[in-house]
Amino acid sequence: MKPSNLLLVTLVAGSVALADTDTVAEAPAWDLGDPHLNIIPRTADEAARIAAVTAIATDFTAPHRFEEKPAGAATVRAMTNADAFSQPSGNITFEDQLDFRVGNGLFRKLWVSSPSSTLASDGLGPLFNARSCQRCHIKDGRGHPPENADDNAISMFLRVSIPAPTDAEIIEIQDYIATLPDPNYGLQMQDFAVQGHASEYRLDITYDEEVVMLADGTEVSLRHPTYNAADLGYGPLHPDAMLSPRVAPQMIGLGLLEAIPTADILANADPDDLNDDGISGRPNIVWSVKFDQPMLGRFGLKAGSPTIMEQSAAAFAGDIGISSPLFPAGAGECTPTQTLCQNAIHGDGDDRGTEIDAEGMDLVTFYSRNLAVPARRGADDPQVLRGKEVFYNTGCTSCHTPSFVTHRLEDQPEQSFQLIWPYTDMLLHDMGEDLADNRPEARATGQEWRTPPLWGIGLTEQVSGHTYFLHDGRARSLLEAVLWHGGEAQTQRDAVTEMTTTDRDALIRFLESL
Repeated sequence: MKPSNLLLVTLVAGSVALADTDTVAEAPAWDLGDPHLNIIPRTADEAARIAAVTAIATDFTAPHRFEEKPAGAATVRAMTNADAFSQPSGNITFEDQLDFRVGNGLFRKLWVSSPSSTLASDGLGPLFNARSCQRCHIKDGRGHPPENADDNAISMFLRVSIPAPTDAEIIEIQDYIATLPDPNYGLQMQDFAVQGHASEYRLDITYDEEVVMLADGTEVSLRHPTYNAADLGYGPLHPDAMLSPRVAPQMIGLGLLEAIPTADILANADPDDLNDDGISGRPNIVWSVKFDQPMLGRFGLKAGSPTIMEQSAAAFAGDIGISSPLFPAGAGECTPTQTLCQNAIHGDGDDRGTEIDAEGMDLVTFYSRNLAVPARRGADDPQVLRGKEVFYNTGCTSCHTPSFVTHRLEDQPEQSFQLIWPYTDMLLHDMGEDLADNRPEARATGQEWRTPPLWGIGLTEQVSGHTYFLHDGRARSLLEAVLWHGGEAQTQRDAVTEMTTTDRDALIRFLESL
């Protein structure tokens, strides 16, 4: 049966797939399509050109052609300040820049509680994690865990759910793992509340350090986090509650990721590892609220949302408590047991209809779709080229697929037919027990995560003021992030520990150039 609206929030807040052409008959086929895009079909000649230009590099004496522009014509100059992730697509028209800037205003808007004289901005909460999108996606970059006992967790929160009975499964999605909201806390825990309401919890994190010795004698300390939902405001969590820490990811290049043909992503999937390379990428298949059908999951740390619009609407509901046409509940993510929240005055019901209306959602989506990817830095540097060779030869491209060509689109010229270099396959991979959150999301298991795009990763400190990586920010450097890899990436992780200092430094330098 199709999921209820309540379960749909789980999907949006949160493989069977095609293997390669030699084994496609052995894997169930998904007829998913791309209903969110107005596509001009590729010709046979275009398909052949695309196959040639996206072939994995074997020559590392010079940069690959067009590699210095990771977003194609949408690439922008790499700024040297914290605004590097806040520029519009390089090929955007002058007229559309206005929509981008209005969308930016809505992305940065500080919402206020109801009732308020500022009717266009009221409706906050009553429970929330932040008052604006920008306060989580700081400068359109990565969030971070609290850095000390006095720091808040404004760009980090806990997702929560409980196992569901089998009759809550979605029969249209094979191997879908059904979950339900926690009875008292819903799907996401909010650590702020408007006046007169109690917040749901306080995020408490403790770390245990583990020293890893590399082959060249270098010692690297990894911090193992323990998460606790402290100071619960609405009673106990369900005994079977599954908690997953999440740090807000960077925002660049989302429209280009959304425009990659579903078929091209599925073509890289190998759920049964039929090519015996140890990598078993699987797509997450989720139910689309907007299109009322299964779609490929693309966004979120477990690829739990199919489009930028649905991901954004879910964030408005869960993070800020703002209703939208897709998620019209004025109480946001409040549960039925939170009666004070349910009965509070909300900001919907005026001329907007919902607290952010369809036009506002379109503008925020347009803004998010067109946050530009900065140009590569030093792509022709000899150390970067050596690091690229190490990256490729170590097998990192088995998950971090270097390049795609987006669909040719009728109405999105910024994203249309661009050769892009995101370094992600957009698929789920088992990353091992150490990185597991043990909370499923749609078809993603508790040990699976979507391969994160690597473009822009070298500008993290410049934009966000820190170098915290992975889904919960536990890694304090790119090297630490690599050393946390396990499961399908264990072989690559072990190869890094055995590298010479020269090769490892070159690998990190290559990543910093992306």
